[in-house]
Amino acid sequence: MTLPGLLHAFLIGGVSGLRAMTAPAAVSWGAHLGWIDLSQTPLAFLGYAATPYIVSLLAVLELIADKLPSTPSRKAPPGFIARLGLGTFSGYALSLGIGQSGVIGAVLGFAGAIAGTLGGYEARTRSAKALKVPDLVVALLEDAIAIAIGLSAVHHNQPL
Repeated sequence: MTLPGLLHAFLIGGVSGLRAMTAPAAVSWGAHLGWIDLSQTPLAFLGYAATPYIVSLLAVLELIADKLPSTPSRKAPPGFIARLGLGTFSGYALSLGIGQSGVIGAVLGFAGAIAGTLGGYEARTRSAKALKVPDLVVALLEDAIAIAIGLSAVHHNQPL
C-alpha cells in the first residue's frame, strides 16, 4: 500500500471519529464522482446515483443531532462503537477504491476512528474552554473540518 493510501485510509477513519456518518458520505461521493473506483467491488453500491444523497442525509441528521444537549458523549459505548465500525468500513472502502489492500485500509480506518473520537473530543472540549466560546461554535468548526478532510481524503489524486 502506498504512503498516501495509508494516510488517506487513516484520515477517513479519523473523520468517522469526528462525525461518524461523514466518512461514509465522503466515500460515497468519491465513488459517485469517479474519484475512487468501487465499481468492481462488493461496495459498488456506494457509487450508485442515489447512495451519496441518502448517506449525506444521514450525515446531516447526525450533524444536527450532535448539537442537541441530550446527545450523549461520542465516547459513550454506542457512539464509540458506531464510529469504530464506520471508520473501519470507510477505510476499507477507500482503500479498495484506490486499488490498495482493503484489510490494511480497514485497520487504518479503525485506528483513525479511535484517534478521531478521542482526539476530537479533547480538541472540542479544550478549545471551547480555552477560547471561551460556546460549544456550538467549536462544534460547527469541527463539522467543517470533518467534511473538508473527508473530501480531501477521497479525492486521492489531489494533494492533502
